[in-house]
Amino acid sequence: MAKHVLFEIGMEELPARFIDDAELQLREKTAKWLEDLRIAYDSITSFSTPRRLAVRIENIADMQTTIEEEAKGPALTIAKDENGEWTKAAIGFAKGQGKTVEDLVEKEINGKAYVFVTKRIEGKATNELLPGFKDVITSISFSNNMRWGTNTLRFARPIRWLVALYGNEIVPFEITKVETSNVTYGHRFLGESVTLGDAMDYEKKLKENFVIADAKERKARILEGIDELQNDQFQVSVDQDLLAEVTNLVEYPTVFKGEFEEMFLGLPSEVLIISMKEHQRYFPVKSKEGKLLPSFIGVRNGDDTALETVIRGNEKVLRARLQDAEFFYEEDQKNTIDHHLEKLSRVVFQEKLGTLAEKTERVTDLTERIAENLNLPANMIEDASRAAEISKFDLMTNMVNEFTDLQGVIGEIYALNLGEKEAVAAAIREQYLPTHANGDLPDSEIGAILSVAEKIDTIVGIISVGKIPTGSQDPYALRRQAIGVLRILEAGKWEMKVEDLLQLAYDLYDELEIEKISDYKEKIHEFFKLRASHLLKEAGIEQDVFQAVMDKEMGNFTYAMAKARHLSKKRHEEAFKEKEEALVRILNLADKAENNEINPQAFETDSEKALFEQFELSRKAFSDHDKAHDAVKAFEQLEALADPIHEFFDNNMVMADNMELRNNRLALVAAISSLILDYADLALIEWKQHF
Repeated sequence: MAKHVLFEIGMEELPARFIDDAELQLREKTAKWLEDLRIAYDSITSFSTPRRLAVRIENIADMQTTIEEEAKGPALTIAKDENGEWTKAAIGFAKGQGKTVEDLVEKEINGKAYVFVTKRIEGKATNELLPGFKDVITSISFSNNMRWGTNTLRFARPIRWLVALYGNEIVPFEITKVETSNVTYGHRFLGESVTLGDAMDYEKKLKENFVIADAKERKARILEGIDELQNDQFQVSVDQDLLAEVTNLVEYPTVFKGEFEEMFLGLPSEVLIISMKEHQRYFPVKSKEGKLLPSFIGVRNGDDTALETVIRGNEKVLRARLQDAEFFYEEDQKNTIDHHLEKLSRVVFQEKLGTLAEKTERVTDLTERIAENLNLPANMIEDASRAAEISKFDLMTNMVNEFTDLQGVIGEIYALNLGEKEAVAAAIREQYLPTHANGDLPDSEIGAILSVAEKIDTIVGIISVGKIPTGSQDPYALRRQAIGVLRILEAGKWEMKVEDLLQLAYDLYDELEIEKISDYKEKIHEFFKLRASHLLKEAGIEQDVFQAVMDKEMGNFTYAMAKARHLSKKRHEEAFKEKEEALVRILNLADKAENNEINPQAFETDSEKALFEQFELSRKAFSDHDKAHDAVKAFEQLEALADPIHEFFDNNMVMADNMELRNNRLALVAAISSLILDYADLALIEWKQHF
């Protein structure tokens, strides 16, 4: 009879940001592991809390599936000699498959005969294979893996217990000297140890011990609790990122409402919201009209016992933070922007790259160069320059010194208070966007330019002093910043090549004689290519497509992304196979050309004349669409060449004995190849594996 399987990894509290991805990995790796082992099952359910990751496999088969598979051997011409006897190649192939030559059979593939052997692989008992799940657990990766104690395993947090059940039997294995058992643990303070008799008892037993193992259920309970507290007078602004974080901070959520003094509403709303959300993980409360109210919603990790005491404690903590914010805000209002800017010269940005004041000067210069390169009007260039000049002044304020998450936000508020233009003030905030890989991008063009200038200066500067990110070590968050730059270029449809953008920074560093930037250009370019590869992978675009589009240069990133998306779609279309074969055949032959001059008068056949005529038409149309960065229409012009190319190869001997004829045909091939390569190196795409 089919049984159920449960695996649970019990740990010290995981950071909330690790949990969703780790649970997804566990579920997907489990499915892949079962597939590779040929073990059938009905369903997989994953669970996660701050202290555990778990997966349950329902109705797992008690045996691997027995399979028969056919192994292909050498061609028959190699497997048998001229006398029809088996050769050493055939004997070796059969022996390698655990068979003899008597087991070999002959089959044809595309008109060519090969030898094959059929193997039967008997399935093993599932309980013999389940201990191998240890490898699934140890393969889970986190953004920050560490070794704990004397253990060699790198993991996010120390493993404290392991549950491994097959029916009511314990699956034996150990990780970091922790052995599997049928014992799990409830809530750290409210629960007890729990002995499990079967995998299907898991959720019920944990809930009895104040643990809701299903993250979706915890999230639903939080939302239900918030909804119950809302009324006609107020509403709760549920930030989805905060909701996800809070869900992963608690094992048994209880929602409560707290208050703070109305006088604190005199602070900028951004200060109040960040103090609540970022520091205390509270949900702000607003009126039906959207006005911030002196209330907050919190989530307790536990039941409602003595909840009033918990509420008062949270109110006390928030009150203290808001009192600090009020004091710092009032003190900051006594000073000018210039007062804060003067302090930047006392703070070192990086030992070899100078102070924050020197970084600000570089960013200002780079901002102006980018704005001019993008042909912005003079008034926008002036605003962009001013935003860059004062972009870091808020780092010297009391408020940002105490509440670092407010950098940029406070800069915008203070700049407006001190009479700066709205566009300038907004750019100060937007320079830090995106704050994470998939975060919001700047809304304004000036903000986008300042953000790119700030990030490019940091990336080029830090790499030029030899601090290239390695492994998980990236203290300056260069990877995130490079992704931010590329996303801004694409979203803003910037008419600038990535290489040209970087060159602006190289020129600036050469002029300032900061570091010998020429030694690091290749490394910086490769660094950006790796980030571009990551972005394309996130978009579901294959690595070979990325290489085809960006083999020589990244170019205009918006256009490159559009080409990659289009080629990724094309590589999966069966109907495109013949056109792909024609275009790639041209690319494979082009390097034989020695003369690139085409003489139309030297063509002899109708097919080569037709190909040349279509090439002339496609080249003109391609140029127009290429300039407009229309990836789809530009590629259609290449597709239009496919049928004439097939006709050309079917009716002409390119490598003719007549050298004049040969060179002319090769020149035509080379010209078409050059046109194709202007779009992408299609030969680098592994087309055939998809057909």
